[in-house]
Amino acid sequence: MTKFESLIHLIHSMTRSEKKNFRIKSCKRKSIPDYVYLYDTIEAEPNQTPSSLRSVFLDKRPGVAFESTVNYLFDLILETALEMREEQDKHYMLFNKIMKARVLYEKSLFGEAFDLLENVKLLSEKYENYHALLLAGRLELEYLLALNFPNLSEEDLLKKQFKLNESLKFLRKVNEQSSLYEILKHRLLTKGYTRSLEQKNDLNDLVYSEISIVASLSLENFEISKLHQLFQSNYLISVGDYKSALRSFYELSKLFESNKHRWNTPPVYYLYTIEGVLESLRSIRNYSGMTYFIDQLKKIDNTSVDFKINLTCIIFLYELFPHLDRGDFKASEALTKEYKDNLYNKLFSLNRARQAELCLYTSLIHFGNAEYQKAHKFLSQIIIRGKNYFYLPLYRTIRMVNLMIIFKLKDFDLIKYEIRSIKRELSKSEKGYKIERFLLGFFQKEIPAMQSKRNLLWEKHNPELTVIQNDVFEQPVLRIFDFTAWVESVLKQKPLSKILREKIDLQNFQIEDSQTKS
Repeated sequence: MTKFESLIHLIHSMTRSEKKNFRIKSCKRKSIPDYVYLYDTIEAEPNQTPSSLRSVFLDKRPGVAFESTVNYLFDLILETALEMREEQDKHYMLFNKIMKARVLYEKSLFGEAFDLLENVKLLSEKYENYHALLLAGRLELEYLLALNFPNLSEEDLLKKQFKLNESLKFLRKVNEQSSLYEILKHRLLTKGYTRSLEQKNDLNDLVYSEISIVASLSLENFEISKLHQLFQSNYLISVGDYKSALRSFYELSKLFESNKHRWNTPPVYYLYTIEGVLESLRSIRNYSGMTYFIDQLKKIDNTSVDFKINLTCIIFLYELFPHLDRGDFKASEALTKEYKDNLYNKLFSLNRARQAELCLYTSLIHFGNAEYQKAHKFLSQIIIRGKNYFYLPLYRTIRMVNLMIIFKLKDFDLIKYEIRSIKRELSKSEKGYKIERFLLGFFQKEIPAMQSKRNLLWEKHNPELTVIQNDVFEQPVLRIFDFTAWVESVLKQKPLSKILREKIDLQNFQIEDSQTKS
């Protein structure tokens, strides 16, 4: 991605408050600077290619150093976003204070510099930010050394050094615990959940190490407790102990609730954590367990317009998934009507990833209700603006769903065109999913002969579809939508809603059976 392409993406990802702040900073001059005109050009033309945007800008501002203008605008937008983060994020605030202390020391305002560093240390302990505490403490000792330790006894010096050493030990333990959690998540993503006692024993090294770290530290610490509950819940899910995993998730939620003073404004990291919990519960089909966490999200009160619309979208999606995954498209449609004013009428206030997600799932609802024109219209909002969404992991899945819709609309010429386009895209990608390649072959080769050979085609493809469905690497796509269920519904000529419901019932039976055996 070139710097100009990065700038385009950065501008289109700005929040309303960031855009407002940028305008305030940039509109102090009577004439419009080159960088502001470039910003206006990009913002006003969301569907234009980088080359056309460059041409439009240079036609109006000939002779301008384009690359320099791009670099300046990119840095200015980052600076604007950073200024706002200082007010919202305690991490940014603490490190900004440290930088101010450095400036004060360089200006020979030593007393003010030490006062500010002392303030950083106190706030760092309050918010348990040991990275800031370590940096502030180390900087304080360096400055004291340079000034020949004014009015500092050896006892006081040793106390300061001891505190730094304690911070280092703690950070090392947190890093070790984070590493174990990362390895656990990596194993689950690459190997899937444990299916045998041998696979379960393979995780024992991580479990023993994690218990050892937690035993040597206080669980009263927020970061340690958070990592412990995340590790425990994910491990318990991996071995099939879903009830205990849910209890760990509850503990994690209570931990955040009792530490609201550590939340940012708005509480984005809390939102990301709860969204991760909800995604984990959805992956194991524990829809009843999701209710508690959705209710926790509904309790969040924040004045940020961008945060509120994002929060509303997440709440809607996780209220939707239990209906959609089961193939209950009527209940899904009823839910969309409840969110018409608070969400759908504000669709383009969401960031692009959320826009794509919302359009995809809404299109699937219309598809399930056999409203194919509506499904196509909703998805076209993303397809038409493809240049702005192609970088999203979800984009290829959107195009696969679009193929399903076009098939139902019987536009076979368009199907051929789309298949060629997607194949070109797949040839450039390092990673492609088996289900994607299967669907392209299915549309290209099998559909023409489908009317007379449906039963034979099902017998032919069922073994391959079963392998795909059980492949851990295919789950990121199949969790979004179970394409294998759609192929089965087409070949068996059964309603998609019925196939999805049968699959969910079978998965629930398998989960209950594994819990009973364990």
